[in-house]
Amino acid sequence: MNYRFSGKSGLQLPQVSLGLWHNFGSEDPFDVARDMLLHAWDQGITHFDIANNYGPVPGSAEITFGRVLREDLATHRDEMIVSSKAGYWMWDGPYGNGGSRKYLISSCDQSLRRTGLEYFDIFYSHRYDPDTPIEETMQALVDIVRSGKALYVGISNYPADKQKECYDYLHAAHVPCVISQYKASIICPETLQNNLPVATENGSGFICYSPLAQGLLTDRYLHGIPAGSRASKNVFLHPDQVTDETVARAQRLGAIAAQRGQSLAQMAISWLLAQDVTSVIVGASSVKQLQDNIRAIDNILFTQEELLAIERDK
Repeated sequence: MNYRFSGKSGLQLPQVSLGLWHNFGSEDPFDVARDMLLHAWDQGITHFDIANNYGPVPGSAEITFGRVLREDLATHRDEMIVSSKAGYWMWDGPYGNGGSRKYLISSCDQSLRRTGLEYFDIFYSHRYDPDTPIEETMQALVDIVRSGKALYVGISNYPADKQKECYDYLHAAHVPCVISQYKASIICPETLQNNLPVATENGSGFICYSPLAQGLLTDRYLHGIPAGSRASKNVFLHPDQVTDETVARAQRLGAIAAQRGQSLAQMAISWLLAQDVTSVIVGASSVKQLQDNIRAIDNILFTQEELLAIERDK
């Protein structure tokens, strides 16, 4: 595994990070989740990305991670980066969602209890909340660091103009934004065009999630919607997104990947790393799938012809 500095900070992250958005909740087999976490660690993945609402049930991915850390990796705590977030719905009532100081600090405390950690390495504001002043949200992050509950702060899913406001506030408070997290892929490159330059100009690292577009950039949907897939369950990927045009695009991109000696999924991850992002967050449902994704780092160099061919199919 290779590591990259996160923006202008001294913090290094692995090129591939493991996300616990799916398949690590209380409704998933614990042994499978444990095997994936331990395999990721053995392969040099030192960054584990969680959020307060990851599951299902919301919160249970943090519990799963905490149990594996406690039972298998406790002696390695100082060798890893653990991040969590708050911003989306977590509990009922006016204080369980958004960007208020009340929600962020309460949520951070709850997440620490679920994971069993004394602090997070990175704590994020998970989304921009138009109903809360940015100053309130950012000051909550500053105070989370100053209280010892996190070492660094990050932002996720903020529009570019608000993103810059966050950087300015945090910089003035001497708690710079070390990382910015956005959805990005070959077929969803807008954040690379709109948000990555803002992050780079302001010294923040940039980490991408959903690099495989919820499975569209794999071979899973090349012949229809299989039973048990996210599209079949209408969860995070809707059946109407698996169009003939989307499948044809995936097939063309798959042909380019095959010429590179990669699967479509591997090329999709490699392509993001070639955009000079800090890290790419991958998910997985098995150790085999995880290992296949990790192998993307074996070839992140692209010829000009390959890049032009991919550009035509973006």
